[in-house]
Amino acid sequence: MTGLDAVLAEDGERLVRAARGIGARLAVDPTALLHRDQRLAPPGRWSPNHHCRLVRAADGWLAVNLPRPDDRDSVAAWLELAEAREPWRSVVCAARGRDLATLLERAALLQLAVAQVGEAEPQLPPLPDAGARRTGGQLHVVDLSTLWAGPLCGGLLAAAGMDVLRCDSVGRPDPVARTNPGLDVRVNGGKRRASIDWRDSDARARLLATLAQADVLITSARPLALARLGLTPEVLFAANPGLLWVAVTGHGWAQGQRIGFGDDCAAAGGLVAARRGGPVFVGDALADPLTGLAAAIAVFEALAAGRAGLIDAGLAPVAAAVAQRAGYR
Repeated sequence: MTGLDAVLAEDGERLVRAARGIGARLAVDPTALLHRDQRLAPPGRWSPNHHCRLVRAADGWLAVNLPRPDDRDSVAAWLELAEAREPWRSVVCAARGRDLATLLERAALLQLAVAQVGEAEPQLPPLPDAGARRTGGQLHVVDLSTLWAGPLCGGLLAAAGMDVLRCDSVGRPDPVARTNPGLDVRVNGGKRRASIDWRDSDARARLLATLAQADVLITSARPLALARLGLTPEVLFAANPGLLWVAVTGHGWAQGQRIGFGDDCAAAGGLVAARRGGPVFVGDALADPLTGLAAAIAVFEALAAGRAGLIDAGLAPVAAAVAQRAGYR
């Protein structure tokens, strides 16, 4: 059993115990949670989906994630080049002569998912401090998240018997439903589904009314984007002091405006293997499923302890915590 397998086994047992703490029964294979039901390349210097690459800078290593066409179009501006007809070749060549601090600063300005390998401090989602009083009956969850980590958290809550309402954005639907329907079914299949048009003020008002009665909220957007929709801690906790809000971000709520995805955040957490010539990935976007699992554990434990408030679920800090336990750092 590898170090990562041992950590997963421990966390799977912790998840089952935590669910039992609120009277729920849950059976899960934590190792199976790490797979996206896709045929992907083995991990190496490239991530399995070939969207992220480990790149040497002048003073260290970076994980550069360019999953969207707009990201690749921004490479020239990021590296201050006249043009970048072959974006990845430009990244590899130019980064060798640039220092990490400059590369990270400019990437943040352009909202690129770039991280220094091993930069994140280990931090599992801490339980919030506020107390909450809940009546009996079924627990209600509103899942506004996309991609993998948040939906997986919601899927585990649904598997434990909670009523999970997944709200899909009309204007920006979750790409997973199109690119990986198998994963979509696995993480969202046990949820009720509804659509919301965020441009519709009446629809937003109805959602806020629903959230005022919910036990758990799951989001994966950045704080500023949520604030534009009226979803802030001040508003939501004033309307519903007993709410548990799982806020999935790349690097944690305090750095919530920084872009981060599963592969670059895994590298930021140091969840990479050392090989001759530099680090390599050890799995597929591992920060995503690991954070979804950790967030679900935090929800069960917070519910059992009668807690309410924000559960800060950062992909990179969770990856760092797992990497530390598994012996990667």
